[in-house]
Amino acid sequence: MKLILTVSLAFATLLTSCVSSKKYKDLQAKYNSAQSRYDELNSKNNTCQSELSSSRTRITGLEEQLLAERANLASLQAALDKCLTSSSQGNVNISKLVDEINASNKYIQHLVNLKNKSDSLNVVLTNNLTRSLSREELKDVDVKVLKGVVYISLSDNMLYKSGDYQISERAGETLSKIAKIIKDYQDYEVLVEGNTDDVPISKPNIRNNWDLSTLRASSVVQALQYNYGIDPKRLTAGGRGEFNPIADNSNEVGRTRNRRTEIIVTPKLDQFMDLIEKAPEKK
Repeated sequence: MKLILTVSLAFATLLTSCVSSKKYKDLQAKYNSAQSRYDELNSKNNTCQSELSSSRTRITGLEEQLLAERANLASLQAALDKCLTSSSQGNVNISKLVDEINASNKYIQHLVNLKNKSDSLNVVLTNNLTRSLSREELKDVDVKVLKGVVYISLSDNMLYKSGDYQISERAGETLSKIAKIIKDYQDYEVLVEGNTDDVPISKPNIRNNWDLSTLRASSVVQALQYNYGIDPKRLTAGGRGEFNPIADNSNEVGRTRNRRTEIIVTPKLDQFMDLIEKAPEKK
């Protein structure tokens, strides 16, 4: 913002004085660059706010589950206290209540441990990746965690040449670092997903943006397999064309954000089933 104000003041001063056309154009270019940077930072801020809101919703859901289980535990404890004053026939019921209380306590602890484990794994995975990337690489790589899934978004400027699907040489070092993290987490599945802007592609061997996005995803998958030794059984390639935008396609800044390839790292199906394990059945 300071840069925008400085450029604006310089621009206003130039309007009231006689300056060369070259200086005027230089200042105008700086002003446009500052405005573009401001728009980019504002967009990132909006994304962060959205992710924060999603995390809060997830935490609220877990807290509600914990409160419900604790309320159930309190009810069972009250019933147990009542049974302790009843006849010997109540001894059978007491045994059942004790089992239910123990099961409820175990499930509450399971929810707490599950939340802590999920959060810890996501933080470790994200930190390991971001620490391995240079400051320059981080300009073209965005890492975030949503609902237990890690999303690594790579800009097409870094991965490919314009309108092409062959991986560029400069992308090799970045992909090698991502591949190392993927290897460290062998129990995770990897989905590579191509995305484009809404500008039609015009090449004889590529029919449309569906083709382009899928070919780009396939190029990354094959690089991970053949160049970096990732087990192909863990990999899936998919294209979403122009139909999964994260920004407005009406301007170049938005179109640039939409032209991306996402590497989505997620637990295997059986691990997801463990995460949604049913509560203990009441006897």
